[in-house]
Amino acid sequence: MHRQRRAMNYGIQISASGALTSIHQQDAMSGNLANLGTAGFKPIFAGTQFRQAVRQEDGVFNLDSNAMLERLGAGVLSAPNRINFAQGAIELTNAPLDVAIDGSGFFLVDHDGEQALSRDGRLTINESGTLVQSATGRAVLSSSNTPIQIDPQQGEIVIHSDGLITQQDQIVGQLALADVPDRSILKKHGEGLFVSQYGTPLTIQDGTGAFKQGAFEGSAVNEIDAIMKIQSASRSAQSNIGMIDMQNQMMDRTINTFGRIA
Repeated sequence: MHRQRRAMNYGIQISASGALTSIHQQDAMSGNLANLGTAGFKPIFAGTQFRQAVRQEDGVFNLDSNAMLERLGAGVLSAPNRINFAQGAIELTNAPLDVAIDGSGFFLVDHDGEQALSRDGRLTINESGTLVQSATGRAVLSSSNTPIQIDPQQGEIVIHSDGLITQQDQIVGQLALADVPDRSILKKHGEGLFVSQYGTPLTIQDGTGAFKQGAFEGSAVNEIDAIMKIQSASRSAQSNIGMIDMQNQMMDRTINTFGRIA
């Protein structure tokens, strides 16, 4: 009876890990879907990975175990989230301060004195004449890592594919087209910004894309794909919760049956 109860408890733990993982996936996909209209948004991919039995995972091979249960593994758990940096659709607006990046790279943005990356190119000029993101008010940095000052009264603003900003054929600044050697170090930091997940300054290198004036990049979320993944995660969570309920019923019947015999 002891072994049977142990196996049932282990089964409940496996089902619970599956349910929690599926709920996490559902939340991540729902977050993606909620940002379907967010400029420059990059969706999250929430994966899963098999979990080893306790003795393998924690390295406690000195502890007693059950060979049969260990062969079952320990279910699944959420893998580290990954950001899908695929480009979203470029939407034309003809607004002179809307700028899209076609290809690889990011805008370099001031984040409380540190560098951050963004794909949101909806820009404006604030009261101080600084070029900023219209959604966040954060300064967009130049290729020399400084804020860009523009006087709208000095004529039409032209932003070239290499980031040069001119007025009346005079250069007034240049947008930085930035990237990092390894994007796996990036994490989301709200406001459409990306920073290092290690809290260290970013190692910046040149991006290879091109700027496109009068446009901005839309969300990279695939609506149909997100909806299907939400439904799949929901079904998986419900199945695992059903398994927990079934195992609880089996345990209850086992205890009551053997309890009467004893």
